[in-house]
Amino acid sequence: MRFTPLHDWVLIRTGEPNQKSTGGIIIPDSAQEKPEEGEVLAVGVGRFVEDKDSKEKVKKKTFVKTTLTPGEHILYKKYAAREVEGDDEALVLVREEDVLGSLR
Repeated sequence: MRFTPLHDWVLIRTGEPNQKSTGGIIIPDSAQEKPEEGEVLAVGVGRFVEDKDSKEKVKKKTFVKTTLTPGEHILYKKYAAREVEGDDEALVLVREEDVLGSLR
């Protein structure tokens, strides 16, 4: 699947949820938590942001480029992801502002 996100959206391949607890108990599918980390596959170019400090009637907009790059392993907010149909893999879309950090 070829997908290019717009604006500041990020396409992420998520990992598999844990199927066992740390004590060895098998967790059923309905109780498994969705992963909150994954690998960046594609990134949008950026977005326009209004200057809030401007006292003019016409707000000035500046373009802010995205800082993420494909291949990074990131952590994102729990309920920020939007699921996307992929080729037999779990893909999600997240705004760059909802990314908490990069894992190394």
